[in-house]
This record gives sequence, structure tokens and C-alpha cells, in this order.
Amino acid sequence: MSTPDARPLVLRGGTVLTMDDAHTVLPRGDVLVVDGKIAAVGERLDVPEGTQEVDATGGVVMPGMVDTHRHMWQTAMRGYGADWTLTQYFVWYYLEHGKTFRPEDVHAGNLLSAWEGLEAGVTTTVDWSHGLQSVDHAEAAADALLAVPGRFVLAYGNIQAGPWEWTADPAVQAFLKRRADEGKLGLQLAFDVTGDPAFPEKAAFEVARELGLPVTTHAGVWGATSDASIQLMHDAGFMTPETVYVHAASLSTDSYHRIAASGGSVSVSTESEQSAGQGYPPTWQVRKHGIPVSLSMDTSVWWSADLFSAMRTTLGADRSREHLEAHVEGNTVTQVHLRAEQVVEWATRGGARALGRDDLGSLEPGKTADVVLIKNDASPVSFPLLNPYGHVAFQAQRGDVHTVLVGGRVVKSDGRLVGYDGAAVRSAVESTVEHLRGAMGEETWQAGMNPAMPEDGDDVLDNPYTYTDYKSEDTHGARGSLFGD
Repeated sequence: MSTPDARPLVLRGGTVLTMDDAHTVLPRGDVLVVDGKIAAVGERLDVPEGTQEVDATGGVVMPGMVDTHRHMWQTAMRGYGADWTLTQYFVWYYLEHGKTFRPEDVHAGNLLSAWEGLEAGVTTTVDWSHGLQSVDHAEAAADALLAVPGRFVLAYGNIQAGPWEWTADPAVQAFLKRRADEGKLGLQLAFDVTGDPAFPEKAAFEVARELGLPVTTHAGVWGATSDASIQLMHDAGFMTPETVYVHAASLSTDSYHRIAASGGSVSVSTESEQSAGQGYPPTWQVRKHGIPVSLSMDTSVWWSADLFSAMRTTLGADRSREHLEAHVEGNTVTQVHLRAEQVVEWATRGGARALGRDDLGSLEPGKTADVVLIKNDASPVSFPLLNPYGHVAFQAQRGDVHTVLVGGRVVKSDGRLVGYDGAAVRSAVESTVEHLRGAMGEETWQAGMNPAMPEDGDDVLDNPYTYTDYKSEDTHGARGSLFGD
């Protein structure tokens, strides 16, 4: 992280969503930032002489958003897999072309993704970096993140090798220890548990424990990970409050109980779950069991780094399920359970909690100044501002992000990124696209963007992981009902 600007800064006169314990809203509030921290929140604040002022009138001031699961290394392939299923994603990255990415390609994807997130008001992103085939790839990923003035967590992973293999590599462990000592990036280990009764992933959990690193894992992904994965983790004592379960969309009640009892959290990636097929977004399940929730955007192979979309689609998926279940029973829903206020919390404080960052996620004195101003006076969608949570969740978009602060540093001002060299980023990404296209050949490249239409009898990809032959029908068994338990 870069050091904050020297001068204090105040955002004046906006509708302030503090996201504190009481969810205090100030209709015309100020937020004062001094030395990278929030110094005061209130009305008509007195500020030090020389304080920079940002007019927030007519806008919404809120905490920076947190994305807890994003495969940033894939961003140079933006939109390439728009018509993919999860199986096609697995085949492309895991089985066929993932090894084609060079360290510089990982660097280009991370660089583009990091700037993209900041532009959309996402001040913290977990780089679920499972394309790290070598330590050189990891160095490239980390260097790209450190070149951008955002806040990042590098979740180290390698889909081309078993977690018990790459976590045992002395070079990988040395990299993780050095980067931890530097303290410039957050760190996690990123790997999945296949459900193999031999539990080969146990060794990777032990390394995580030795290094003091949290684990983030794709759990409850139809066709890949199941309840057996959760039970193995639980029985071995590896489910901790720091563990983040991504998707958790195809699990039984028993697994949700285990996650809740161990204090872990779920990263819901609604656009991904709806379109790719991990399972129906499980928001009502995790709410019922009191499991903390954060939001994530997964990959730009389909979607953008835009948590406005995440909030909107999460509300839509939860409510459509609630309406459909009522209609099946001959009833109707008169009051929805999931509210806009809740998804705004999941996009901010929920993500901060998942990462163990109590200093982020709310606008309170003493907390780190990751702040977003949503304001667009040129847009007819910017007014009237009546329900601020509803406005953020249903009306706002990345183009309405006026100002972004990360640790008190202005990284977006008056709708434009600060310090962004678009030409250099574009050049790096174009080089990656040229390399990948050339390595695959034009016919394969075009076929990847235009997958064949389905035919009767298409095989189910029973196990997408290249590093194990383990297979189980549990990963694609029939659900108990339309939406699971």
C-alpha cells in the first residue's frame, strides 16, 4: 500500500452510510480523513486548516467495497467465456489452456483487474490466484498488485498440481514467508477439497497452519466439491473462523451447521452461481444458519469487478427463489426477507469481517480510511436520493463512483482514476491476448468463444481436477429439492 496524502481531506454534505453497528445514516454528513484514518464523522465538522474538501452533496458516502473471491489473473480474457458453463470453464483452464499463461500474462491480468476494481469502488480484493504454476508466476501476480494503489489479498493457488504438492515446495513457502514479512499484501492459501476419503489435502491445511495463513476454498460446487469435503475438513479440525467457503451453493443442512459452528464465512458469487452452475445462490440458507456473508465477482471471463452487480443480482436471486417457492405452494410473498441494506453490508463490512479486518468496512473514527463517494451530477439516475441503500443496490453503477480513497489516499477523483496509465495496461493485456491466441491457433481460439450447442447424452465432468483421479457421484448427485435442503 502507498502512503496516504499528507493533507487531511473531508467529504462534505453527503448521505453517509456509516455501516457501524447501528447502521447509522447521516442525511447531510461529513467524513474527515487525517493521516489515513477516519478522524470524525458528523454534521458540519470543524476541520484542520488546509484540509482538502470534496463536495459530496447529493451523493452517498460509504465504506470501500470488499470482493472476497476474484480470479484476477484471468482478466485479460475479459468476456471470452460469456457463453460457458462451469464444465467448459474447467476444461479450458484446468485441462487445456491454463498452463499456457506465462508469468507476464498473470501480471497483465492482475494489473487490469486491480485498476478495474478501484474504478468501481472496490477498495479491497482477494486475488484467488490459482494460476500460479511457479513461484515466478506468484512474483508476477504480487508485483502487479503492489503496482496499484488498492488493498489486496493474494490467495496463493495452483490448479495444475495437488495442494499437498505445491504447498510443500520450499520455494513456495519461502515466497509466502517473505511476502508476509513485507506486510504489503494480505495472504491466504487457495485450494479445494475433492472429498477423497484419503484426504490428501490435509498436508496443505497443515502448511497453512504452520505459516499462520487462512484458507479459502471452493465449497459446495456441483460437480467438484460436496458435503464430503466439508466433513473431512471438520473431522480433521481445519474449519476455523478465518476459513472462507466460496459459493457453498450445493451443500446440505449438515454442512451449513458445520460452517456456522466453526465460525467460518461464505463468499456468495451470485452472477457466477446463476450462470455457471455451481448451484443456486445460497443466501437464504446461510442467513437461516447465521453464517456471515461476503460478496464476490469470480472472474472477468464472464463478469466485471463490479459489486453493484453483485448486490443487485443477489437480491434478485434470493427474492425470485422466495417468490417461486411460494407460488409452488399456492401462496404469495407480501414481504421479502432479504433487504437492500443487508447486501450493502455484505459488500462492505461483510467482506472486511471475512478477512479479519476490523479496521475496514465501516466509517467510524479510528478506522482505516477506505471510502467511496457515489455521485454523478450529470446523470438523471442520480436523483432523487430517497432510500440510500436501495439507491446503492439498485440504481448506482461504476460510472457513478466519483471519489475513492484507500488508506486516505485519493485513487479516483471526479470520476477518473489517479495514476492510471491506461496505455501501458492495454499494451500488456494485448500482448497476453496475442500470445494466447497464437499458442492455441485461430480455430481453437474461436471455438473457445463459441462453444458447441448441447447434445443429448453429453457427459458430466465428474472431476475437473488434473492432479487427482478421485471421483464420486456425491459431487453431482440429485438435489433434495429444487433449491436443495
